[in-house]
Amino acid sequence: MMGFGEAWGLALALVLEADRDLLEIVGLSLRVSLAATAIACLIGLPLGALLAATRFPGRGALLILVNALMGLPPVVVGLVVYLSLSRAGPLGFLGLLYTPAAMIIAQTVLITPITAALSRQVLETLHDEYDPQFRSFGLTRRQTIGALLIDGRFALATVALAGFGRAIAEVGAVMIVGGNIDHLTRVMTTAIALETSKGDLALALALGIVLLALALTVNAAVYGLRAGAMRAAHA
Repeated sequence: MMGFGEAWGLALALVLEADRDLLEIVGLSLRVSLAATAIACLIGLPLGALLAATRFPGRGALLILVNALMGLPPVVVGLVVYLSLSRAGPLGFLGLLYTPAAMIIAQTVLITPITAALSRQVLETLHDEYDPQFRSFGLTRRQTIGALLIDGRFALATVALAGFGRAIAEVGAVMIVGGNIDHLTRVMTTAIALETSKGDLALALALGIVLLALALTVNAAVYGLRAGAMRAAHA
């Protein structure tokens, strides 16, 4: 195993030289996580708006379920998706196991409850504030949900970024359904785990540097969007 200083030096060299294997792993990670985030938002944001703007029988139970699913263990998600996509599973005929598509499905299942629960919290406050105006305009349920999604777009962007941050850092579920196959399903988190176990600390550290940079970028974007939303609210 290489020394601490040597590992850091080689890791920085890999990042600065834009190593091809490094870029391949980072590129796949971004494609998988961005696709999962987009799908999760298409499902979770309207669901959150529906829960925020309407009252219906069973709403309380649905709220409890959504909030509970926010803490769903990733390995459980991976196991369920694996069983569903395996040859004996109901979706086995699709042949998606050990492909990037399976990883996208696992990440989508994992972060959709997060986007739904967080957007519900954000939009419920907004709905309580604007409900008298919505009623006076005679808006339908669909129009109300659309208005909430538009008016809360800055806050909802932070929800999407939170979902992306959760997805890009996921390891358990994508390891189970993706198999960590070189040049096919190897993403940053699974590669870090593998390279560390092999003793190749340089590549693991290089990927860790990129992953940390992405986390900092996401948090900076969240901060910027919140600041922009506050300025818009006081304008």
